[in-house]
Amino acid sequence: MPDEATPTPVEGVTALYRRFRPGRFAELRGQDHVVRALRGATRDGRVVHAYLFSGPRGTGKTTTARILAKALNCESPVDGDACGTCASCVAIARGASLDVIELDAASNNGVDDVREITAGAWHQTPGRWKVYIVDEVHQLSKAAAAALLKTLEEPPSHVIFVLATTDPHKVLPTIRSRTQHLEFHLLTGDTLAGLLQDVRAAAQLAADDDAIEAAVRLARGSARDALSALDQLLATGVVSEDRAPATELVEAIIADDAGAALAVVATALRQGWDAEQLAEALAGDVRQMFLLEMAPDVADAVDEDRERLAGLGERLGVARTVRVLEALGHALRDMKSAPDKGIVLEVTVARLARPELDASLAALGERLERLERQLAGAVAAPPPPAALAPAPLAPVGAEAPPAASVAPPLETAPRPLDEDLRDRFEHRVVPRTSRAAQLVLRSAVVRSFEGGRLTLVVPSEELRANTEVIAQGLGRALEHEFGRLVEVRWEVDPSIGSSPSRPPAPRRSAPPAEDAVREDDPAVDVASAGEHLITEMFPGAEELG
Repeated sequence: MPDEATPTPVEGVTALYRRFRPGRFAELRGQDHVVRALRGATRDGRVVHAYLFSGPRGTGKTTTARILAKALNCESPVDGDACGTCASCVAIARGASLDVIELDAASNNGVDDVREITAGAWHQTPGRWKVYIVDEVHQLSKAAAAALLKTLEEPPSHVIFVLATTDPHKVLPTIRSRTQHLEFHLLTGDTLAGLLQDVRAAAQLAADDDAIEAAVRLARGSARDALSALDQLLATGVVSEDRAPATELVEAIIADDAGAALAVVATALRQGWDAEQLAEALAGDVRQMFLLEMAPDVADAVDEDRERLAGLGERLGVARTVRVLEALGHALRDMKSAPDKGIVLEVTVARLARPELDASLAALGERLERLERQLAGAVAAPPPPAALAPAPLAPVGAEAPPAASVAPPLETAPRPLDEDLRDRFEHRVVPRTSRAAQLVLRSAVVRSFEGGRLTLVVPSEELRANTEVIAQGLGRALEHEFGRLVEVRWEVDPSIGSSPSRPPAPRRSAPPAEDAVREDDPAVDVASAGEHLITEMFPGAEELG
């Protein structure tokens, strides 16, 4: 028989995905590696007693299990494939064969359900082989899985188990180790289009190429979903794209727009999406983004979806993609016991879109990484000397990082500071701070030092938001230099980031011994603000090796 033959339609059935379900190995598409393994095993008599079929929904796992049962019991097999016309093949196709016993573990997952179907494993049947098909095997209860394992360990010689699952990692390792594992993949757009065109010709359907393209796009690699979508198009003329707004959520996270992310969630919930279902859909897309970035061959996304997710992953970045996956995993766990799942999802997406709302180390690292990227440009263009003109030093009060304010134009700054004070700040205070603090301070401008307050200006609100992380270390350095507590006020002025470069201040001679910078102080040259996490959060810690 030629490969990729059109499935023989089942009489009396109208749904396309059931009417044109493959009945032989030759009719299976997109799973050539599975067909080669099973067809060769039946032809050469190398069938094992238990198989595990895993893969996304709609890729042919249960259908292939039935085809294997047909091939094993066919009265006239051809090159390891079923003939499809003998009494055994017809009975299996109709679901009336005593040689095939099926269990849907999604709805029958108790120990009694398993014991009931395996109790007759030792009884003979009309065919040569008795085949047990357990769908969604990962949903079996622990007791049911244990009962199944007992039969798998010592099966009768004429019994074969085929276990199907969409999540093989949830199957007990002891069960997985006793099976031959075959993985099913999503079908490419070209494969699905060819299938639908063949079905259109065989069934004489009035479907144009646009309808087939729409069905392929909506199927997302699933043959069953492609046929169902084509069925709906023929019946109604339209197909509802009932897809989670995962792309919109990722776009909002990339844009750091918590408001937009919350609006997407609110709209989806109003449209009937369950919060847990929405989180799972988002996690599924982000997982594909991660795989496409790290191991493209492992990713299941195909065609347009693959391009879309790859682009989103590149824009989001690997580190942030991992944090999104971790946060969604925690959210899905918390939803199990939450009285309102929607609140858990809303808080999660808000923290993902605004890292400053998240106190975790991963979020802090992300903020520092973003800070480094910003400062890469800001340090290259420091402000002119006039912007750094100091005012007289006055007694100072207690340190307290205040809220941000928008600074007035630099031309209207108070009285100029003398060169000595500016020099002391740049060459004696800054080197005593942590690496991350130095990154911020090198892009900052000293506006004034009067009334017991030091006013520093940074070019963006995001930089100012990170000043709270360095406040304690900066306060200690100021107190050490000036002998008293200093209140620091931060202001924002975007114009300083594009100001002409100022000449570097002349470096003073080495300070007196009592004021010298200690050898264990952080170096002025900065390699990475990530090292600041250890310095700030674990004072006195040292990096070994």
